[in-house]
Amino acid sequence: MRTQVAIIGAGPSGLLLGQLLHKAGIDAIIVERQSADYVLGRIRAGVLEQVTMD
Repeated sequence: MRTQVAIIGAGPSGLLLGQLLHKAGIDAIIVERQSADYVLGRIRAGVLEQVTMD
């Protein structure tokens, strides 16, 4: 398989970058060592605390 970009990690940043590259027409692959169920079920960065919202 050949691709223009390899993204290591399917966290919020990696998934967002993958989507942005896809929309820009750039081939990318995301490499993650955990299962898809694990990645989708874990809580990662992107949680806003109430004090931030206030």
